Formats: sequence, C-alpha cells, structure tokens
Amino acid sequence: MLDERDAAGPGRGRLAGFPDATPPIRAAGGVVWRPADDPGPVEGPAAVPRGGVLVCLVHRPRYGDWSLPKGKLEPGEHPLRAAVREVAEETDVRAVPQVRLPTVRYRSEGRPKVVDYWSMRAAATGGFQPATEVDDVRWLGVDEAIRLVSYPHDAEVLAAFAALPTVTATVALVRHAHAGKRATWSGPDTGRPLDARGWAQAHALAPLVALVRPVRLLSASARRCVQTLDPAAALLDLPIEVDGDLDEPRPGQQPDECALAAAARLAALAATGEPVGVCSQGKVIPGALARLSGRPGDFTTPKGGGWLLAFAGDRLLSGDRL
Repeated sequence: MLDERDAAGPGRGRLAGFPDATPPIRAAGGVVWRPADDPGPVEGPAAVPRGGVLVCLVHRPRYGDWSLPKGKLEPGEHPLRAAVREVAEETDVRAVPQVRLPTVRYRSEGRPKVVDYWSMRAAATGGFQPATEVDDVRWLGVDEAIRLVSYPHDAEVLAAFAALPTVTATVALVRHAHAGKRATWSGPDTGRPLDARGWAQAHALAPLVALVRPVRLLSASARRCVQTLDPAAALLDLPIEVDGDLDEPRPGQQPDECALAAAARLAALAATGEPVGVCSQGKVIPGALARLSGRPGDFTTPKGGGWLLAFAGDRLLSGDRL
C-alpha cells in the first residue's frame, strides 16, 4: 500500500526523489458516474447519494484497497482510449469520457507513475464478474466514495468531479487530416484529398471519435474534411452529413463570420443532448472555440488533431485536446 499512499497529489509537477530522466509509468482511468435513478443494472451495493449521482469504485485484493478504476497504457496507446478500455476491463462498464480531471502522480514499483483521469458517463454494462485483479465493484454517492477510497489523491479527483456541473452532451471536434500542399493541387481547393499521411491520421482519429459514441457525424464541405471522417463512419456505421456552417471563409467572407456560424452550430448540436463527431478546418476551429469558451486561449489545432468538448446544455464546460 506504500506506493499509492506515498502520492504526490494531482498536478504538482515532477516527483521529489526522482530525476527528470526517470521515465514514468503511464496509466489512465475515470470517475464513472450514473444518475441514481437510472433503472439500469448496478453491480454491488449502491448507497443513497446526495446530489443524485452514483460513482464507481473498485476493490483490488492484491492491495486490499478501494480505488478509482484505472490501468496502464499499452505501447503507443492514447491515454483517453486507455482510460475507457481500463474502465471496461475492471468494471465491465462501457463509459463515455467527458471532462479531464486532475492528473495524479505518485511512486509505483520504484518509479514515478502518472495517471490521467476523465469523468465518464456509464452507457452500458455487461455484468461484473469478480476476478483476480478486481473482486468487487461499488456504486456510491460521491461523499461516501470520498470516505471509502484508500488514497488521498483519489479523494481529490472525486472532489474535482463533484465540483463539475452536469455534462449533458459531448462532441468530438477534429480538424481535417494532412492533405498535402495547396500549391501542388491543380483543382479547386475544396477537392483537395488526403495524402498517405492524412489517411494514417484519419484512421488514428477514428477510435477516438468513437469513444463519445456519436449518433451523428458532421463535416465541413471540403473533400479532405469528409475523408477525415470516413474511417470513423465505417467504424460506427454512420453517414457523414456535410454542413456548410463548418466551412472556412469563402472569398469576401470574414473569418469572424465563419467562427460565429461554427460556434452556433456546435452549441445547437450540443443542446440536443446527443453525442456527435464533427470535422472542420484550421481557420474555423480556433475562433469557434474562443467564442464558445468566452475567453482567450490557444485553440490552434494541428491537422489530424482535435478536441473532446463537454457541454451543459449549449454552454461549453471544457475542451480537452485529443
């Protein structure tokens, strides 16, 4: 129990006693939640919560502790994908990631360990079966969960979750993948296709977009934007809807006009409460996110990059870079 009890706490920089060159163990997990009145099945005892939300804790017999579900990243795995995978493996709950929570740093097996956490809405469960790694799962109100967890850093992550407004919708917003240089394309720019690097980026984005379980996929009208969502569309068996409100400025059109239109479209999509995947362009995304967030910031998005956006109604709560 010494490893986790010797935690440095979330967001406190490098660990005392470890040189900068020591490679950390990377892990990811989540605060998985569900409404208390959700009629779906719940594994383990469920205490009556304050605030109407239950969160999931796991018991690990190896350590004799209660903790948040988490696990190590596989080689080359994106932390967000690892977080969802590990939650499913430890709890048999399929969850939708929403808001990034504090990152935790502590010692484990003589090395620094870094764990990224997200809040996650429980979407489905297959029925928990006790195993060697996790032998019990409990759904508790946040206050009781904070009292039960074995480590102060887990309590801090739970407290950060408790301070969040309720998330009502998630959006995976991506910028189109690499499409070569405009100068080497002889046709209209809207027809410029992805190159080999861009297709690799598009295939890497697809499982990340799928994590939000979108019910719709929307794209700016440029060919490279539609193609960026093609692998996600195939994975999810969804059509791609072309939406001009996500386009870059046309000749004579002001960039602010496009940013306003895109921001309004994203807010309207979020207000439906349905998760969506969206692909737009580099001259649109920064301005749209600045308008949605209501504050200045660096919203520059590289080609093949993107954001996990969480909304309360039509109000943007958080944006986490993908």
